[in-house]
Amino acid sequence: MTPDRAEVDTEPFFLGSGADRRFCLFHQPTGPCRGAVLYVPPFAEELNRTRRMAALGARRLAAHGVGVLQIDLLGTGDSAGDFADARWDLWKQDLDTGAAWLRARVDAPLTLWGLRLGTLLALDFALDHARTTDVPLAPMLLWQPVAAGSTYLTQFLRLRTANAMLGEDAGAQSGTKALRAALQAGETLEIAGYDLTPALALAIDALPAPDAMIPPVPAHWFEVLGAPGQAPGPAAARVKAAWEARGTQLHVHTVTGAPFWATTGISTCPALLDATVDATLERAHVV
Repeated sequence: MTPDRAEVDTEPFFLGSGADRRFCLFHQPTGPCRGAVLYVPPFAEELNRTRRMAALGARRLAAHGVGVLQIDLLGTGDSAGDFADARWDLWKQDLDTGAAWLRARVDAPLTLWGLRLGTLLALDFALDHARTTDVPLAPMLLWQPVAAGSTYLTQFLRLRTANAMLGEDAGAQSGTKALRAALQAGETLEIAGYDLTPALALAIDALPAPDAMIPPVPAHWFEVLGAPGQAPGPAAARVKAAWEARGTQLHVHTVTGAPFWATTGISTCPALLDATVDATLERAHVV
């Protein structure tokens, strides 16, 4: 049986209890263990839209001997709390808890695999990790990174203004400036069914762009493009130049496929799965 078709044992469980209860899926490595990956999920509805791709990616990696832990962060998925309870620093604590569990289970350097806003969370966590521990990380996997926290927050706030224009939310203030002012004043906003608190929103807004979040290890940056031969966005070149000027290697990969994080229905991108496995196995020196 080829690795891609190997049976993968997936273990669902809750890590912690009470308010610290986090739902996890552990995809056990098939055959000799070649790595350990902690998945850092995207934000709000993007998490639901990408669950299929995350599961497919985790199973593909596990079939090649890489143990993968998926964790629902505080206030998301099947974990404890409401979205209004979510805080950026608490999400990083969840990643720290997941990383400790994975290190105890899999004897291999830890790879952080982030998707969309999860790429910035993974980078932020990697920087904290480097400051607080001597345990090395393995090269990171970054799927469709966002350009900056402030840019992403603006896009998310526009969901509220779009609903107001459609008459679905007649009481909403128009314009992202007004919504940012409401957050600054301490108001929690309902955006596309999610209660966005000032604490979480302002933490995201204050995040630097990826070119200023230089991790202590190399990384693989993956972009899904709509047509073959299309060049990656300008952020990829900017980040690559900034990182490599500071001695951190960044490999940029482009694949053709659908924007599965943004489509209304569940969609997948097989080419991204292939590229991720190839990059991970090259990193692990697997022939």
